[in-house]
Amino acid sequence: MFHKLLIANRGEIACRVARAARALGVRTVAVYSDADERSLHLEQCDEAVRLGPAPARESYLDAEKVLAAAKSTGAEAIHPGYGFLSEQADFAQACAAAGLVFVGPPPGAMRAIKDKSQARAVMRGAGVPVVPGSEGHVTPELAADEARALGFPLLVKAAGGGGGIGMQVANDEPELLKALRACSDRARASFGKDAVYLERYFPAPRHVEVQVLGDGRLTLHLGARECSIQRRHQKILEEAPAAAFELPSPRPRLRDELLQAGLAAARAVGYANAGTCEFLLVGDQVYFIELNARLQVEHPVTEAVTGLDLVQLQIRIAAGEHLPIGQGDVKTRGHAIECRVNAEDPVRFFPSPGKIVRFETPVPADGRFHDGVRVDAGYRAGDTVTPFYDSLLAKLVVHGPTRAEAIARLGAALDAFAVEGVKTNLPLHRRIAASPFFARGELDTRFLERLTQEVPP
Repeated sequence: MFHKLLIANRGEIACRVARAARALGVRTVAVYSDADERSLHLEQCDEAVRLGPAPARESYLDAEKVLAAAKSTGAEAIHPGYGFLSEQADFAQACAAAGLVFVGPPPGAMRAIKDKSQARAVMRGAGVPVVPGSEGHVTPELAADEARALGFPLLVKAAGGGGGIGMQVANDEPELLKALRACSDRARASFGKDAVYLERYFPAPRHVEVQVLGDGRLTLHLGARECSIQRRHQKILEEAPAAAFELPSPRPRLRDELLQAGLAAARAVGYANAGTCEFLLVGDQVYFIELNARLQVEHPVTEAVTGLDLVQLQIRIAAGEHLPIGQGDVKTRGHAIECRVNAEDPVRFFPSPGKIVRFETPVPADGRFHDGVRVDAGYRAGDTVTPFYDSLLAKLVVHGPTRAEAIARLGAALDAFAVEGVKTNLPLHRRIAASPFFARGELDTRFLERLTQEVPP
């Protein structure tokens, strides 16, 4: 096991990794920007190193500064969390060149799936069903022919994108040309690469995913999650197991098809450590859309129903240990739901920076379950939410013997969660928890549109 681990991130995920490392007896090093010099994650670690000014490109995204911090403190490994450097194969390679262990998948696996258009070809070759789309990158000159062959509506997507950035729907050829230009420009600005491709657009699919875990010898799935409640292609609430395979009646064969497709996708690229295979569910058809080469924000719901600590397992695998379990040891118990508590306007979804004057959680924000409720937080009262980073304040996770009991527990926990000084999406989460649509498991990616048409309780 490592003696010291550097956590190349901030906020709640940095706190989460620090707790897991502490449980393994591993000392931790935090890094921070000038905007985070009094942040909670610094208190959770044994030592801290300043990276630079507030902008992420001058601090958390500066790979040379992160590597220098690890070397200067004697850290043997780097955990990237999610976002920032977590899916950069070049950074993982640089860690190895510097004699450091990257807690994540091997660079080769990351490169195989970084370009989502190319990843589609790999998955087709492995027999994994993919969303109908272009064979590769498309240009304005070829897009019209591709579109006529596929049929509208289409989704233009950045090949190197993520988080819903560089995606736009086109309903006809004029819209397609506008979307190509817009997505290419956005992709170039966000990812340094303007390549785009086309996929068939499904207006209201369900979004389901498979948590995978491998040690280079054995690859396991840890069940399915549902992430259909989204806004602007970004998840705001997740649950496990996926309600799609349970309501209105169980569909075990379709669920098993999804799980096997997830394993096939991971094995096709030699994946190791923790990762997530994401799919769309349209009727009785599952379609692969991407493999996220990192720990997901929603990993706590899988931890809740399996009893496994994914971050500790990540660190153990990176340290050279084999998985202590086999596929037959993975059991699912009860139901878990996670709400992402963001500092944002709950109606227009604009970020809401400012000073937090009140931050009261329903249970201690220590990442442990207390009577079926867990809070992973990166902020506390007195902290300032800056405009430099994402708006995630905390994750509220509930677990119950059944989905109905988990929903009831969620409602009570949300009522006891109070934040003042900045706007949050807590009112939206309370409305979701009280929605008959949600109770019946009638979920898809347009759930929030239907929710606004309901009569408020």
